[in-house]
Amino acid sequence: MSAKWRISSFSGVLLAAYFIPTWANIAYRIVASPVQGLFERPNVSAALYISDHLHLASEATIRLAWLLALGRLTVVAFFAIFVLFAVRAVIRQTDDYKEPLAIALTIGSVMSFTGVLLASKVGEIAALRLHATELLMMLGTAIVMLVEPPVLRPVETNGAPAELSLQQT
Repeated sequence: MSAKWRISSFSGVLLAAYFIPTWANIAYRIVASPVQGLFERPNVSAALYISDHLHLASEATIRLAWLLALGRLTVVAFFAIFVLFAVRAVIRQTDDYKEPLAIALTIGSVMSFTGVLLASKVGEIAALRLHATELLMMLGTAIVMLVEPPVLRPVETNGAPAELSLQQT
């Protein structure tokens, strides 16, 4: 590992280690069986809200389930891109890999916050705790990314003297 890695980089890699397999599995279950996948614990708040409050037909419910799976897969893809860029940055000794993490945190936070709102609306306590935990993990990393000062790179002088005086003695 590189000595240039910062707290947000480690936190982002740890988040990716959690969200990539978990959300990919949830999205796969929705794609394989939309109705059954939608009514599992990670998605039950959205499923109950869709069926109880929106009164949609089964085809529209399946389309919304697939849209939810697409959103989760988008977050998974951005976390995977972040991990690839972070590994490449370790090899190349650069620090240009935080954008995919910021996009994944933004989309994932919006999805988790929506899950919190829907779970509180339908009264699902277990789903509320799950979405709140995921939201706090992502917001914690986002706050660390915002608070960390930028990396200052040394300026090359190209052989010029440190002080240039107008008078010679």
